[in-house]
Amino acid sequence: MKYVDEFRDGALAARIAARIAREVQPARRYHFMEFCGGHTHAISRYGIAELLPPALRMIHGPGCPVCVLPIGRIDQAIGLALQQRAIVCTYGDTMRVPASPAAGSSHGALSMIKAKALGADIRMVYSAADALKAARENPGREVVFFAIGFETTTPPTALAIRQAAAEGLANFSVLSCHVLTPSAITHILQSPEVRQYGTVPIDGFIGPAHVSVVIGSQPYEHFAEEYAKPVVIAGFEPLDVMQAVAMLVRQVNEGRHEVENEFSRAVTREGNLAAQRIVGDVFELRSSFEWRGLGEVPYSALKIRPAYAAFDAERRFELRYTPVADHRQCECGAILRGVRRPVDCKLFGTVCTPESPMGSCMVSSEGACAAHYQYGRYRDAAAA
Repeated sequence: MKYVDEFRDGALAARIAARIAREVQPARRYHFMEFCGGHTHAISRYGIAELLPPALRMIHGPGCPVCVLPIGRIDQAIGLALQQRAIVCTYGDTMRVPASPAAGSSHGALSMIKAKALGADIRMVYSAADALKAARENPGREVVFFAIGFETTTPPTALAIRQAAAEGLANFSVLSCHVLTPSAITHILQSPEVRQYGTVPIDGFIGPAHVSVVIGSQPYEHFAEEYAKPVVIAGFEPLDVMQAVAMLVRQVNEGRHEVENEFSRAVTREGNLAAQRIVGDVFELRSSFEWRGLGEVPYSALKIRPAYAAFDAERRFELRYTPVADHRQCECGAILRGVRRPVDCKLFGTVCTPESPMGSCMVSSEGACAAHYQYGRYRDAAAA
């Protein structure tokens, strides 16, 4: 049955590709940005770009929470582990993001996993609940959950903070690096450099799937209308992505700029209201937050409300944020903004590989550089 399903999916993908080719207008060029790293991974893994006509090009956006995490936040987490001797809990990919040389002191540039090798108590966890468990099991130690992610992972962090408050876990706190998707897309649309990929405009966006399950499709409506850019929310399966591209092509051809929901089996206009209420109870907007590649983006991240200040690591440890520039030869920032491709970076595939990443785009499997490297698409792109 598996092979029958794969054959059926392949045949359907071919039909969608043929429909896209028929509807693409010969005199027009189409440039669509997939915001989410899950879509970037799917496009590379399944060779979707090769199924599209030459007049249509996909542009990789900043949509991987590991990729957009600025170096200064990694430095803060390493400092908590090395200087404050706290137990720092975080997700696996985050542990491999390179930090600044200053974070390593005499040891040179570190990552969290390298700091762990030097004796820092940094632990990979699968969920915020795992960090709570560490706090319960180590009552004499400070336990900090280094929380990252878009709207998808924010509700579990909020629940962990509420649970810590209910239990009176005085040794538990959260360093919040949760960021907001719509704010980043608006920032992209407002930036002349980002809005133009070289000399051609971005014609539309593939909207994120899991994020939209939480926030719904409504938050995208204002900038689709204001900036006249169509948005199609899509799932991560290859057929979802292909169908989203077909829907974008049709919108562009018809001169429409609407929010369409290809992922209607999971996304509603309103989203998950219960999850939104939990997040609203625990978090509030930051006035500004640095995104790797995008710089300071207004109202694009969340901080812990004063009512839960006892569980805010920034307040507890009086942390001050210091921005850190990327490696001078690393093009991660430009790749995240959609103005460069992985193959445009001199470090790509040479000194920068998934085993030894120089930049964040090569760390996560959803990063554009890692996806291109893993599935070999960069070889054809480099030769083109």
